[in-house]
Amino acid sequence: MSLDLPALREAVARHGAVVRILVLSVAGSVPRDAGTSMIVWKDGEEGTIGGGELENQAVREARAMLGQPARLVLRSVPLGPALGQCCGGSVTLVLERIDATSLPGSLPFSRPLPGTTSPRPTADLRPGAPPLLRDGWLIEAAPEPGRPLWVWGAGHVGRAIVDVLAPWPGVAITWIDLGPDRFPGSAPPGVTLLPAAEPPALVRYAPRDADHLIVTRSHELDLQLCHALLLHGFASLGLIGSATKYARFRSRLTALGHTPAQIARIACPIGEPALGKHPQAIAVGVAAALIKSATSGQRQERDAIG
Repeated sequence: MSLDLPALREAVARHGAVVRILVLSVAGSVPRDAGTSMIVWKDGEEGTIGGGELENQAVREARAMLGQPARLVLRSVPLGPALGQCCGGSVTLVLERIDATSLPGSLPFSRPLPGTTSPRPTADLRPGAPPLLRDGWLIEAAPEPGRPLWVWGAGHVGRAIVDVLAPWPGVAITWIDLGPDRFPGSAPPGVTLLPAAEPPALVRYAPRDADHLIVTRSHELDLQLCHALLLHGFASLGLIGSATKYARFRSRLTALGHTPAQIARIACPIGEPALGKHPQAIAVGVAAALIKSATSGQRQERDAIG
């Protein structure tokens, strides 16, 4: 996880001065990984570094820093001896007071620790790389682009899926329905809304490595989208429905010229059937499958590099 510069800028614009708490490095069993961060202001906070006494004490110190000049503090915390937490590992935190004068202009973001006199080092950090401490300088990379996810339909299930997945930094959500009135009054931050009278016409603009979830109110529109996406290409395609609906779609898609192997790439029903059919239950199952797929791919990439 990397610095979310738009979120930090928005927090500073709303609250003036904020303190960002960053997990710089970890050892052993800990609540969150290196690169995790949260933002604290006078009467609120956003994000979490894992909760518990570690976060409780860090937030208290962060609020005490708000009335002070901009500065950066490094804290190494053994979770067991210092806080009585059962994790047993240790965490190094950075607490950094940030206001409009100290906001980073771009990423990667490099700044010296207090007392550092060495020149700014060069560091070629790939997007999404964990924070780096080099020669007394703290360096954070640009975030890794989110995995493109196109959600077709803004009904109960579509809304539940977007609500569950939007906070996860692993996706970049594009949300499509027939008109602006189909969407909720406000969408989660970072979600792109695309009202369209003819949603299948938008398929051509989808990245070919995008994941798609079709959850519209119309079976006919669902079929048109499946047909268009099978012609276009995708990373994965999930269709809301039952085994009966899927059987009928297989027959109709076959008549449209698609092979059994192509049609078999459509997952229907979506989610985890054992969780039930409530919109939030479907959303949780869908989210779990996407996150599992993404983290599995990241592990394979790391193994290939290593």
